[in-house]
Amino acid sequence: MLRRFSSVLLTKKANFATAAVPAPHTNPEIFYTGLFINNEWVKSADGKTFNTENPANGKVIAEVQQAGKADVDLAVAAAKDAFRFGSKWRTMDASQRGYLINKLADLIERDRAYLASLETLDNGKPYLAAYHGDLAGVIKNLRYYAGWADKNHGKVLPADGPYFAYTRHEPVGVCGQIIPWNFPLLMAAWKLGPALAGGNTLILKPAEQTPLTALYLAQLVKEAGFPPGVVNVLPGFGDAGAALVEHPDVDKIAFTGSTEVGKLIQRGAAGTVKRITLELGGKSPNIIFADADLEKAVELSHQALFYNMGQCCCAGSRTFVEDSIYDKFVEMSAARAAKRKVGDPFKPDTEQGPQIDSEQHSKILSLIESGKQQGAKLMTGGQRYGDQGYFIQPTVFADVKDDMDIARTEIFGPVQQIIKFSNIDELLERANNTEYGLAAAVCTKDIDRANYLIQGLRAGTVWLNDYNVFAQQVPFGGYKQSGLGRENGPYGINNYTEVKAVVVKIPQKNS
Repeated sequence: MLRRFSSVLLTKKANFATAAVPAPHTNPEIFYTGLFINNEWVKSADGKTFNTENPANGKVIAEVQQAGKADVDLAVAAAKDAFRFGSKWRTMDASQRGYLINKLADLIERDRAYLASLETLDNGKPYLAAYHGDLAGVIKNLRYYAGWADKNHGKVLPADGPYFAYTRHEPVGVCGQIIPWNFPLLMAAWKLGPALAGGNTLILKPAEQTPLTALYLAQLVKEAGFPPGVVNVLPGFGDAGAALVEHPDVDKIAFTGSTEVGKLIQRGAAGTVKRITLELGGKSPNIIFADADLEKAVELSHQALFYNMGQCCCAGSRTFVEDSIYDKFVEMSAARAAKRKVGDPFKPDTEQGPQIDSEQHSKILSLIESGKQQGAKLMTGGQRYGDQGYFIQPTVFADVKDDMDIARTEIFGPVQQIIKFSNIDELLERANNTEYGLAAAVCTKDIDRANYLIQGLRAGTVWLNDYNVFAQQVPFGGYKQSGLGRENGPYGINNYTEVKAVVVKIPQKNS
């Protein structure tokens, strides 16, 4: 799915200079701000709109149509009709579905620089990270699932008696897909790819903070040749998401976002027994042993936390460091954070752009204050950066205790917490002492110790001597309150597949 965002995308900037990256569109034209229903651009039924803003300066980018319940009803009806038995989509050869997904990937590749620029404008992430990370991941993910379209098949089973038994893999149906604001286009691809490969139809609801790339993607869906109603895109707020979750004609909900909202979705889906996949929050342990290469471990841990302005569900936000190297690690980590380049996300040397909005900005600053008040040692940062937009200084805390708010709450911002440990068994208990279980990492040269921890850590992904390494073939998802189900790889398409058993009586020769 992605290259190594942390260890490659941001630390080996020399690669960017030689990669012939197109110049960004620093003021990209906004083409689409409506609702996309049944392959047509329409206005909201009640006339409501909302503004999406540039988090780097707080200025309005565009006014966008705001979907409500009536619009959800229209989009679901379109998706249901497109899924109707005998429709063009349902009768399409699986290989043709794969062709259309590949065509969509081609169009995204054609417009890659524009889409990366639009993501930077609306989300605030550095352009080079959007181009090399997000857009590369979108294209790879769609191409991967294009290959799955004609390979998701059942099995012949050796049933007892005079029967021929087999299974069919069929699409789930109409799927609601609710997308977060931290990786807007990439998370859309993670859901679009397997859903379309499996033959489903869908309604995509992007986050209200970042609707623009999903809306442009909708037009590319139409250009690629997908039949009307197969993909619908509804920008809007939580009421639109709730209407999708509760709609009786929606068969499945996929959601990436906070654990708090995930719980609401789980409750809302219970009324119609919808299938759900939830990729939720995290407070992931990143464990550094004394035998690790210290310089590499500091950089790895820095990127594990600060990548994407700290707005990663799997961020290494609890950095556990062995006591014998703790002081040196803290000193080097604070120095690295102090050098982190914060500013205009369109500039090639920028490592950190703004937080997504004023609400998130205020929440992060409040948690930083709680860290100070509860006795953590502020090593660097801790303040707003600049006088416009939603920037925060890269912040490092030392002497963090497990029961502090900053050690237990998902901050979702550029705030590194460094925690000391001495005993491996005590460490394992402390690392698992969280409601979350999305990811974890271990940095050591001792393979026996690594394997012991890999088995003991309760997390959906464990990285060894690296962090934030993803691939479209590898599943991603969490234990405990970090979610349900897995995305990517064959596990991803399983989320969008019903298994039908067929048993056929075989006529017997008369005795």
